[in-house]
Amino acid sequence: MPTPHDIDPRRPAHLATNRASRRRFLGGGAAAAAALVLGPSFLTACGSDSGSGSTDTAAPDDGSPATGTLRISNWPYYMADGFVAAFQTASGLTVDYKEDFNDNEEWFAKFKEPLSRKQDIGADLVIPSEFMAARLMNLGWLNEISEERVPNKKNLRTDLVDAAIDPGRKFLAPYMSGMVGIAYNKAATGRPITSLDDLWDPAFRGQVSLLSDMQDGLGLVMLAQGSSLDDPSIESIQKAVDLIREHKDSGQIRRFTGNDYGDDLAAGNVVIAQAYSGDVVQLQADNPDLEFVVPDSGGTWFIDNQVIPYTTQNQKGAEAWIDYVYDRPNYAKLVAATQFVPVLSDMTDELAKIDPAIAGNPLVNPPSDVLAKLHAWPALSDEQTQEFNAAYATITGG
Repeated sequence: MPTPHDIDPRRPAHLATNRASRRRFLGGGAAAAAALVLGPSFLTACGSDSGSGSTDTAAPDDGSPATGTLRISNWPYYMADGFVAAFQTASGLTVDYKEDFNDNEEWFAKFKEPLSRKQDIGADLVIPSEFMAARLMNLGWLNEISEERVPNKKNLRTDLVDAAIDPGRKFLAPYMSGMVGIAYNKAATGRPITSLDDLWDPAFRGQVSLLSDMQDGLGLVMLAQGSSLDDPSIESIQKAVDLIREHKDSGQIRRFTGNDYGDDLAAGNVVIAQAYSGDVVQLQADNPDLEFVVPDSGGTWFIDNQVIPYTTQNQKGAEAWIDYVYDRPNYAKLVAATQFVPVLSDMTDELAKIDPAIAGNPLVNPPSDVLAKLHAWPALSDEQTQEFNAAYATITGG
C-alpha cells in the first residue's frame, strides 16, 4: 500500500477526453429530459417540508473518532494517485472508493426511489454537480456537515462559503470548480479575443461553437446582455435565446457542443468556442496557440460538491474525508491531478511545491481580477429547469 510520500499527483493529458462524462450533463439536455419525465410533482411529493437539509435531527456528536469503512462514489479520473491510500493511513479508516458516478441525472434516476424511502444506496459520500447537490439538499436527502469535525473548512474560498445556494456551506462541500469562458485559436483569429461580441464578428462566420448545456451556454450571453444570474427569469433567458437564434440562422454559429468542441478546435473547424477552463489546460499541451479568456462582461463557475446522503452509514468518516481534502497540502495533490480550479483559498505556495507551472497557470490558479468576473447560477426549481431548458432546446435541438 502506498504511503503519503508515494503519491504521484499528476495525471497524463488524456484527462481531457475523459472529463466529458462529468461536464457534459451539468444541467444540460439530460436535465431537461429528466424534468419532463419526473416533473415537479414527484420532487414535491418526495421532498421534506423544510425545503433543505435532512428530514431527521442528527444524533449528538459524542466526540469519538471515525472508524470502520467509508464508501465514496466519485466521477472517473477525479482523484490523485495514492490519495485514497494516504487518507487510509492518516485516518485508520478503510475506504471503498468507486469511480461509478458517470452522470448526474442517471444517478438520480437510479437512487431517487431508495433515497425517498431512506434506504442505503451503498455510498456514504457522493460528489454530484452543484445543481444536483442542491436538488438533493432541497429534497431533504442530505445530512448537515459538522463544523467541529471539519475544521479545515476555514480554508474554503469566501465566495463559495457565502454562496446563496447553501449559505455557510452546511450541506454542500465544494470539491473542484472551473471556469466557463471562451477558448480561441490565436493563430486563426489574428487578434486577441476579449468580449463575447467577438463571437459575432463576421470574420469568424461558421467557425464559432456554443455549449449545448443550458446554464453554461446561456450564462455568458446573459451576462453580456446585462442580465443577472442571481435571479434568472424566463424573460432574460428568452432574450439570450433570441440573440443566439439570430446568429445561428445567419450561419455564424457552426454548432452546439458538449466537450467535443476540443476536436473542432484541434481540427481548425472552429476558431472560437465557449469552453471549460480545465479542458483548455489539457488542449494547450498539444496546441499552444489555444487561449482561454473570461469575457469582459463575465464568465460562470461550475462546481462539483461533496455531499453526505442522509442514508449514510458513516457520517463521521465522511466528515473526516472532507476535512482531509480541505487540508491545503493534501488538496494541492488533487488540483495537480485534475487541473481544475481550487475551491480552497491561498493555494499558490502548496501548488508550487508540486509544480511551479501549475501554480502559475491562470487557468488552474486564476488571479483575483479574473475571479471577480465570475458568476454562479443559483439553485433552480425543477419548474425553472424545465422551462429554461425547453427554451434553449428550441435552438440547440437538445
